[in-house]
Amino acid sequence: MITLSWREWIIPQDKLFFDLFDRLAAVVVLGSYRIVDLVDDYTDVKNKVSQIELLEHEGDKITHEIYEHLNRTFITPLDSDEISRLASALDDILDFTEGTAQRMYNYHITETDAYMVELAKLIQLSVVELEGAVRGIRKIKDPHLIELKCIEVNRLENLADDILDRAINELFKTNDPIAIIKRKDIYEYLETATDKCEDAANVLSDIAIRHS
Repeated sequence: MITLSWREWIIPQDKLFFDLFDRLAAVVVLGSYRIVDLVDDYTDVKNKVSQIELLEHEGDKITHEIYEHLNRTFITPLDSDEISRLASALDDILDFTEGTAQRMYNYHITETDAYMVELAKLIQLSVVELEGAVRGIRKIKDPHLIELKCIEVNRLENLADDILDRAINELFKTNDPIAIIKRKDIYEYLETATDKCEDAANVLSDIAIRHS
């Protein structure tokens, strides 16, 4: 005999939301691997940027599905605001990942540097943690585990702040104003992607606490 918790009796477990979040998180993770590949091996740039752009479009499509389903569903397994905030935060990570790649291509950057690589890898580490936390909200059996993943994302975002500070400090020691503008923008886009990871982690942490 299967026993249900009081929460499962009261709130229907609409698996579609969780399926969509799993799909969106997976696309975000793939996007992070693509941006790391781009900055770590800056060759075949046009093709790599196009692949990231396709992932961003796929993320937009899934996010739209989440909003559409939210508008059609009266009773949801999570608060509608939580669903909306999480979808937006995950989609924002992809937006800034793709925005970074587009800037590299449009600015005709000829090579990347260690700061870009470090920031891209922090995005990748962050979204892997987020993917695990997203999987955890389907049935919140261990809210502490979700919270630990969110804390790690916050730690990684703090590291990204430090790297951005060092990158800009080093950048302004150079004498090429055009290069300064281009690289500063790329650094800031990469760091903003980690900010968006932190936003998503904060939403997931709230969900874990409220629904455990």
